[in-house]
Amino acid sequence: MSVTWSAVVLSQGDRPKELGAAVDSLLAQQGVSLEVIVVGNGWDPIGLPDAVRTVYLTKNVGIPKGRNKGVKVASGSYFYFLDDDAMLPEDDTVARIERMFEDDSTLGVVQTRIASPEGVSAKRWVPRMRDKDPMRSSEVFSVLEGSVAVREQALESARGWASRFFYAHEGIELAWRVWDANYTVEYRADLIAHHPLIDPARHDDQLWLNARNRVWLAKRNLPCPVAVAYIFNWSAVSLARTARHPSSALAWVKGACAGLRTDGGARRPIGWDTVWQMTKRGRPPII
Repeated sequence: MSVTWSAVVLSQGDRPKELGAAVDSLLAQQGVSLEVIVVGNGWDPIGLPDAVRTVYLTKNVGIPKGRNKGVKVASGSYFYFLDDDAMLPEDDTVARIERMFEDDSTLGVVQTRIASPEGVSAKRWVPRMRDKDPMRSSEVFSVLEGSVAVREQALESARGWASRFFYAHEGIELAWRVWDANYTVEYRADLIAHHPLIDPARHDDQLWLNARNRVWLAKRNLPCPVAVAYIFNWSAVSLARTARHPSSALAWVKGACAGLRTDGGARRPIGWDTVWQMTKRGRPPII
């Protein structure tokens, strides 16, 4: 039987209960032909239902590259990426997204609303800078990668997830490149995934990765003048945020410097028309 959807779940095997809930919620989806693929990032996936396909990676290759490994063995025309500690509480979520894709051939990516099992949606889970109302759907220019549906052609146009990033900001690059391929990206408040509330604090190594990837993001994806503005603005914002914590500020500076002096991968800047489309919608790619 042909498969329409491939759901990819990345796991290091350290959350077996949560992983089981994520997998079960995908297998429970109604009205769609869906395969579930669990990628073991440095872990051999075991103890899963027989219907689940598995990919064993002998070491942790990072989040975006791990997702790409799952895509390589997938059979579907649409992809659903779900964190191993998230789950879909409604059994028609994927079917509703499929209808959205079928009704609008320009729709490339859909991010669901994310909320705790108690119904709390943290502001950081809404991929907009100013309007953080989780109950408002809109076009967006980044996605939170933990609950995202992507059309195959849009993912191919974006050349997959940014494997070199390891962690952080791959959802921004995906959205930018999908927009540049003349698809749209939407946040949909009427679709929901559950995810536990977690401490948003960032350790110094995470800040280093965030800073390096911000610079790589600009170098890989933005026209030169826009890239300079983006790096300058984000450096100013991030240093202001970490000013009271010298070790955090230093980690950010070191990460940004690493991004400037290292190769972040092939440069493929988005077009000026895409920059203008983003600007018209209130989200110029300079911060």
